Amino acid sequence: MYLAIKRRSPTRHPGADRSQLAGATIQRMPDHDGVTLPHALTVGADRTLRAGTTRRRFLTWSAVVAGIAMTPQLCPGTASAEGSADLFAPAPRDNPFRLGVASGDPLPDGIVLWTRLATDPTAPRGGMTPGSVAVRWELATDPRFTSIVRNGQELATELDGWSVHVDVRGLDPARDYFYRFIAGPHRSTVGRTRTAPRLGAPLSSLSFAWTSCQRWDQGLFTAWADLAQAAPDVVFFLGDYIYEYPIPATGPRAGQPRPESVTHEQMSLEDYRDRYALYKSDPNLAAAHASSPFISAFDDHEVENNWAGQISEDDVDPRVFLARRANAFKAWWENTPVRANLRPVGPDLNAYRRFTFGDLVDFSVLDTRQYRSDQADGDGVHKQDAVTADPARTITGAAQEKWILDGFTSRSRWKFLAHQTVISDLARTTGGERKVDVDQWGGYEASRHRILDGARERGVSNLASIVGDIHRTVVSELKRDYVDTSAPVQGVEISATSISSAGDGADVDSQGKAIAAASPHVKFGNARRGYARATLSPTNWRTEIRVTDSVSTPNSPMRTAATITVPVDRPEINVS
Repeated sequence: MYLAIKRRSPTRHPGADRSQLAGATIQRMPDHDGVTLPHALTVGADRTLRAGTTRRRFLTWSAVVAGIAMTPQLCPGTASAEGSADLFAPAPRDNPFRLGVASGDPLPDGIVLWTRLATDPTAPRGGMTPGSVAVRWELATDPRFTSIVRNGQELATELDGWSVHVDVRGLDPARDYFYRFIAGPHRSTVGRTRTAPRLGAPLSSLSFAWTSCQRWDQGLFTAWADLAQAAPDVVFFLGDYIYEYPIPATGPRAGQPRPESVTHEQMSLEDYRDRYALYKSDPNLAAAHASSPFISAFDDHEVENNWAGQISEDDVDPRVFLARRANAFKAWWENTPVRANLRPVGPDLNAYRRFTFGDLVDFSVLDTRQYRSDQADGDGVHKQDAVTADPARTITGAAQEKWILDGFTSRSRWKFLAHQTVISDLARTTGGERKVDVDQWGGYEASRHRILDGARERGVSNLASIVGDIHRTVVSELKRDYVDTSAPVQGVEISATSISSAGDGADVDSQGKAIAAASPHVKFGNARRGYARATLSPTNWRTEIRVTDSVSTPNSPMRTAATITVPVDRPEINVS
């Protein structure tokens, strides 16, 4: 979404409901009947979509299905092989754990264990034989599995792309565990994970890391190897895990095997599955997943660049776009270590949720794509105006906004928003005018005002925002308004750079200079690739900006470009 494409659709103001479970906000998904659409799309019937169409109507998913069935060249085809998911396939002859293992969404008493079977990540269906495969799993307190505390068996079905999501409960809080999967004669690699501390328990420190934007064809995943060695308590991936574009034959990965679907933009469920398999076959990414639990969010490229609610980048029929979004969300769920109850219903995926670590911190993981109003002024970089300031427009939707504000009343010392796009205005001067990227919160000024005003009214003194998206590190002050010089500083925002998107980059580039010149609230910037790793304590938040000078050459060393320290109760940015 770094580059914006103009669209001409009106605004919308959706929302969603949530329920609480063991310290994390988890949606409860109803059962649903499936229907077959083009591209082996499985959807749920009669689910109300919370975003308005170009005529400000509310569509139901059943209406979308009916509309597609009546649209020339979009009619459902014959039943796909997904219908054979209840048949058992023989045990794989070749190693089916080529996509690695992962864990995620840690709770004080539980963790999600994940794997997806594929004997050949570049082959159709990952090289798997149609049907279901029995997969055993084991969880132990030691990496040699001499003390197994939980075990069981799951079915990896063709219906879910041979993915496995195991929600293990009854575990001890704040403890390391080790896990593996077994299918036939094959064992997976061993993964290490960690549960969250008990809710409200005194916590002296938490190590965590965050990053986003890993475009496979634009660079090697060097940063993941460095992060895997650090093995933080938890890792936040904040969007653009994959990119939907065709993959060229040139670049840093020229000559590496790839599926046939890379020749066109992703549309079908199989296309998206292929892309995840390609990315997950990278050994550095697999090592990072095996080293720490992940908490994951999606942004735009998991579906399509700069989408907003029901509106696509190219303003296609909303019914067609929602079918694509359903494919994309299904593939995201299949390939992400999240709980089964985040499984999408058609094009709806209720992904925002909250994670609490002891008495130290709440992380509110946001969704700023699915419920947002259309970007202002046709998208892109523009001056702020009456449209960007319109109080009827939203980047979060009304229900999620209320949920965010409600979270500010918790007793945790720190309140973190973990999400996709920067809250701060990263302004630059173009043609004598101050302009911002209206795909970010600067294009939704009223949303920013309501969130930051709500934090101030609730007495939040340690507000932080961690984001990705912009392919650079930017450390800035959080303010409700960046034109009003009297607006107080209410918190600190750190945008971590990309894993590989935009290529090698530079310590200082032209865009970074332009942002620094027009944005006095920005205190540090760097446009190399990498990630951010941090230690949080009751007294401060300390972040190392880890970067590499090259993602176009193998084994380029990582270095710390800067260390950012923020003291408790004072939103001051100290750079060393």
